[in-house]
Amino acid sequence: MALLALVGCASTPLVETKASPPPATVVTPTPVASSEDAHNQKFIRWVNEFSATASAAGINGATLHSAFDTVRFLPRVIELDRTQPEFTRNVWDYLDSAVSALRISRGQEKLLQLRPQLDAIAARYGVPPEVLVAIWGVESNYGTHVGDIPAIDALATLGFEGRREEWASGQLLAALKILQSGDISREQMVGSWAGAMGQTQFIPSVFLAYAVDADGDGKRDIWGSVPDVMASTANFISQSGWRTGQPWGIEVRLPQGFDYVRADAAIRQSAEAWASEGVLAVDGKPLPVLPDSFLLLPAGARGPAFLVGPNFRTILRYNNATSYALAVHLLAQRIANGPALREPWPRDLQALTRNQMLALQTALNAHGFDSGTPDGMVGPATQRGIRLYQRSVGLPADGYPTLDLLQRLQ
Repeated sequence: MALLALVGCASTPLVETKASPPPATVVTPTPVASSEDAHNQKFIRWVNEFSATASAAGINGATLHSAFDTVRFLPRVIELDRTQPEFTRNVWDYLDSAVSALRISRGQEKLLQLRPQLDAIAARYGVPPEVLVAIWGVESNYGTHVGDIPAIDALATLGFEGRREEWASGQLLAALKILQSGDISREQMVGSWAGAMGQTQFIPSVFLAYAVDADGDGKRDIWGSVPDVMASTANFISQSGWRTGQPWGIEVRLPQGFDYVRADAAIRQSAEAWASEGVLAVDGKPLPVLPDSFLLLPAGARGPAFLVGPNFRTILRYNNATSYALAVHLLAQRIANGPALREPWPRDLQALTRNQMLALQTALNAHGFDSGTPDGMVGPATQRGIRLYQRSVGLPADGYPTLDLLQRLQ
């Protein structure tokens, strides 16, 4: 989940409840060892209240008992939800793992092994086989790390805790619909701490909207059926806006004296227009036809540069992190025997900690370079503030936060 950053697409469920809703039924989970504890009693009451709501929404009593008779509050889920690691990772550290030599070779093996099935799926949905295999590789290392936390317990815990109650309650109801449909049992419905499930980590609402029974067994099984995994992923990507036959992007070289302020996701134009500004493919070949594209500098002016188009943004709907989308596309490129990156990463640059980023934002604001409310995380406002400061001191205005910038400001 990559939760997914998680993806959060809502759509009309593919599975509808045919029976009329039964009267609200109170479901009392099996008491745990600490059931006398007030916290656990509150959790049980929350589950009972949610059960009544779910019953009114069409979830039958058998499904409610199956889901909640053994439900448990998971403190570890709350810990993971609240924890923001102090140390962030540079994009190259993430890519070193996500697009490792082993990940590439295993992806090529999977592509060769599943070629007939993947070609058929690609013909139906228009998503290249190597892209599907790359998502599979990044999300679960080709199905070897799908998570082992019961989705019902994780979502009930998040719903009860309250910080994300509305989101978690909606996903929990979707999970109950999945159970009621018979696609998977409660015991097999496992995934990450945030409720993302299966080999390509769908949250329940995405499963309901896009999961596909590709092997014809009557169940949509993204945990154990590779055909279902691949077809479901292709269906989601296709309906998220994938443009068949169009490249995701290309590594480029920027002309000397280029104004780095133009390397911004908000500045989009055709590859032809970028070429007129002196932007060249890093291998010297003409830029591909790529409408509505923008320049991406994930490590600032000193790192590789990319011209990326609509298909790059489509993968962001799966996980809204630039490093994730870049990992998927670069891995897909290598799995398909495409080129590796030519320009090196600036590995001498140190990633700022969240506290250092907070200090940078505070200092920018203090010097009159508005970076929004300091929160320790890089967003568009922070990048704008950094660019304004960089321009004021004659530095390339790439908006990239560094320790040197922080020290200058302090």
